[in-house]
Amino acid sequence: MYRPKKIGFIVNPIAGMGGRVGLKGTDNVVDKAIELGAKPIAPQRALDALIKIKNLNHDKIKWYTVEGLMGESILRQSSFRDFDIVYTPKNPDKTSARDTKMACEKMLETGVDLILFCGGDGTARDIYEVVDKKTPMLGIPAGVKMHSGVFAINPDAAAKILKRYLDNELRIGEVELLDLDEEKYRNGVWEIKLYGTGLGLIEPTYIQSGKAVFHEVTDEEIKDEIAEYIIEEMKKDTDSLYILGSGSTLYHIGKKIGVDKTLLGIDAVYSMRQVGKDLNEKQLLELLNEYEKAKLVISPIGAQGFILGRGNQQLSPKVIKKIGIENIIVVATPSKLASTPILRVDTGDKKLDELFVKRGYMIVVIGYRLMKVVKFQREAT
Repeated sequence: MYRPKKIGFIVNPIAGMGGRVGLKGTDNVVDKAIELGAKPIAPQRALDALIKIKNLNHDKIKWYTVEGLMGESILRQSSFRDFDIVYTPKNPDKTSARDTKMACEKMLETGVDLILFCGGDGTARDIYEVVDKKTPMLGIPAGVKMHSGVFAINPDAAAKILKRYLDNELRIGEVELLDLDEEKYRNGVWEIKLYGTGLGLIEPTYIQSGKAVFHEVTDEEIKDEIAEYIIEEMKKDTDSLYILGSGSTLYHIGKKIGVDKTLLGIDAVYSMRQVGKDLNEKQLLELLNEYEKAKLVISPIGAQGFILGRGNQQLSPKVIKKIGIENIIVVATPSKLASTPILRVDTGDKKLDELFVKRGYMIVVIGYRLMKVVKFQREAT
């Protein structure tokens, strides 16, 4: 007799709220994020995935979820009716990591086949601490930082992965659970810790790999060449505001320009002078209203290929539309591109993501006046 798959469903309502306001995460700073005008993004990301799941395959799932914003309300909005509530938070308006862990314990008691969750690396870590290798996990990305190998590249991809799992087309395998120390991250220190090896779905197209960090002596020389090229462009294009993304390559460019570039933040330069440091979405929009022309210089995350939507949510759809896709400059060292064969975007705006994908490719600066054509993943949406 056919048995529907038992799927646990958990939403971290506050995941990703710190991104656009420049807090580089939400751990321990939720109230500050709200003060800065942050809005929840996880519920909508979860809803997008569930609506897609409903359209793709709705008769093979028995859901187990959490009362209220941590799951139930999203299932109801997406018209799922076959679900059981296994856990109720004591304070439904202010849920915590403890609620996530308690919900996972209850889900394991029901014998769930997989836990589908919406959040970031912190949420993945909380779930892993309970489930270990007892059941696989699949993440709908909604956090600021997502380096673990359990995440789909976007909500639509999560739906497609789940469908393939329900159709018995994917195998379960070991994946790394990683997390970034947010306190150090806010102070410009990138320290990723391996928390353990859990279970996930093995699917190379829609599942992101863990972030790769490259350390090669020759990279410094290449970064010098890339910096020389960008500086040359800035000196020719004196009317444009240059927005510099995060990461070591952009940090190197900032040092060569002579500005106080943040390693993991977004900064702005005009006429070789710094006019903005560690900017959030609101501050970026204010600068873009002040300056008539702007260009954005960004670098992909190694191995994953994301140029937008991972660790730089300050570069929101509003900011990107204001700058214009045609004014985006992608830079990367050849060693990074060797393990990053495709580019990806996950801005949170499907139509904007499709515009990138329809371009087919981006020209990536890999040295002084050296370029390489790198394709966008066509199955990104």
